[in-house]
Amino acid sequence: MEFHDYYARLGVSRQAPLEEIKKAFRAQARRFHPDISKEPDAEQRMRQINEAYVVLSDPDKRTAYDRLMDERQAGGGTLRPPPFGKEAARPKSPAEAAKAYADTAAHTSTSASNGPGAADTSGFSDFFSDLFGRMGVGARRQAGSSRGDDQRATIALDLGDVWRGAVRTITLKGAQFDAQGHASVGQRKLQVRIPAGVRPGQMIRLNGQGAPGPGGGPPGDLLLEVQIKPHPRFKLDGANLLAELPVAPWEAALGAVVPVALPHGPGLNVRVPAGAQSGQSLTVRGKGLPSPTPGDLELKLRVVLPSAHDPRARKLYEQMAGDLKDEFDARKVAASEADWRPQEEPR
Repeated sequence: MEFHDYYARLGVSRQAPLEEIKKAFRAQARRFHPDISKEPDAEQRMRQINEAYVVLSDPDKRTAYDRLMDERQAGGGTLRPPPFGKEAARPKSPAEAAKAYADTAAHTSTSASNGPGAADTSGFSDFFSDLFGRMGVGARRQAGSSRGDDQRATIALDLGDVWRGAVRTITLKGAQFDAQGHASVGQRKLQVRIPAGVRPGQMIRLNGQGAPGPGGGPPGDLLLEVQIKPHPRFKLDGANLLAELPVAPWEAALGAVVPVALPHGPGLNVRVPAGAQSGQSLTVRGKGLPSPTPGDLELKLRVVLPSAHDPRARKLYEQMAGDLKDEFDARKVAASEADWRPQEEPR
């Protein structure tokens, strides 16, 4: 039996408390979740990370695993899992296996239906099965009824969904048990209502869609962490919406009202003041992320020059060069503007 070092997989020590294990798992999940990771082996790494977390976050499984690890370090020869009897810590019921499988599924197999495809999870490794796969049906009958664990997953949203709100279908993979208590992975679909104005990192709670309760108890809840897909033009800064606004030279010089397309539907018109320069910022109040206190739309101006390869533009450039050559020196104007900028007070 090939030994798996779950501590090394999460990057923690054997003495790590549960909170440190949870923190390490979340960090690894953010890096390797197949919906957002660009790593070529993200799906496989995510399954390995989930397997390590399922073992190290459960006191019974961790105790059994630590015993096996001690035997290995002592040079006990062929590795064999410790017996699960009165003298050894063991999972209490097949419902715990359900939670383990469902934890894996929720972390690796949840995504918006219009986003990246859900990861394909084939279950835990042979090492895990050898170590924890001997949980009988009788133990289920002995376990007390209690509420199942809450689970966490991520859902990736388009920027427009954040403004309008939306209904998305997600696919969940989780454990199913036959009459002999053997687990297999099945899947189900859920419709999730996305409220307008959700923020990155915000949790959407789905009551009763988490891990099954031990002993037939009620299931826990599913917590979906909101992630926002990158947008080619816009970025979020808290509740504020940031974007670049290209303007023509005459629009910047003379002032103009220019249209701004927004990621969530109809755009708006923005007034560019006369004499505007590249890099100057315009703020449109209340046009950021919707909320009781809406964010702002922050636009950074970029003056875009017509190409001199266009004969008409070249003729105008040549005319300006001749007419303004003695009156306009770009370097002097820039230096003069820099001299008039407010200076930071010394600390």
